[in-house]
Amino acid sequence: MSGRAVGLLLGYAADRLLGDPVRHHPVAGFGAVADAVEHRLYADSRAWGALHTAALVGGAVALGAAAERSATRPVARAVLTAVVTWTVLGGRSLEREAAAVHGQVVVEDLPAARRRLMHLVGRDTSALDESQIARAVVESVAENTSDAVVAPLVWGAVAGVPGLLGYRAANTLDAMIGHRSARYERFGWAAARLDDVLNLPGSRLSGLLTLSADPRRARDAWRAWRRDAARHPSPNAGVVEAAFAGALGIRLGGTNTYYGTRVEHRAVMGDGRAPAARDIVRAVALARRVGLGAAGVAAVASLVPLRRSRRGRRS
Repeated sequence: MSGRAVGLLLGYAADRLLGDPVRHHPVAGFGAVADAVEHRLYADSRAWGALHTAALVGGAVALGAAAERSATRPVARAVLTAVVTWTVLGGRSLEREAAAVHGQVVVEDLPAARRRLMHLVGRDTSALDESQIARAVVESVAENTSDAVVAPLVWGAVAGVPGLLGYRAANTLDAMIGHRSARYERFGWAAARLDDVLNLPGSRLSGLLTLSADPRRARDAWRAWRRDAARHPSPNAGVVEAAFAGALGIRLGGTNTYYGTRVEHRAVMGDGRAPAARDIVRAVALARRVGLGAAGVAAVASLVPLRRSRRGRRS
């Protein structure tokens, strides 16, 4: 097995066991650098926003390429890939946040649940009832399983360490500036579009893995995906949220209020009942199976270039 495949599997296992690094997280460091660069480059312009995105994502890819070139031995490359994979994945931390909200809902401390939910979603949580809290958590678990687990594994399989770092840089920039706000409507446009493009393969794989995670519900998940996903404002979140809704037998989507005056009426996805607190636990379990499947697919996919190179040497 190649060093890349071993590294991806070890990094996935480290994320499952340890979660995110507690101190000196590299993603936080990247965010600080991105903030400093923004102070120098910011202008209310798509062109300057594209330059900002290209410089930061390109720098992350170049750093990854240099690190991978320096790891000449298979063991060194496996260790490097494992450490970077562990750093960029966020499945375990996502699971912990969802469990924390669930715990507050179970003891009927909705004010505490609403406050903790702010770690997961960007919407206004101050007036959400139990079902709305559950819906928000399930939607976040679905979307972030694709964004923070499946998609980075896909890019790690395709492009190794440069792919892992480049994807995480783009995804982090989207979280920082890819907003429809007065400041970032134009400056953050390139970051948001790049994140959409990079997440296309991961979201589709997430949908397929959701279908396979519970074959008994696969038909319902596929029906919701095919019918409802395109009505979501995100070309990627809609796929995985619709598939999760069908697989769990619940309804997702509806009206979201964001801090300020923005209200979004999202399409309803799925045909089931309204979400309840117990569906948070079911969504986390489904996300865990999807992540495990993605790790296996990524490891196998990363072996394809190795097999091709061996055939070329033989011929």
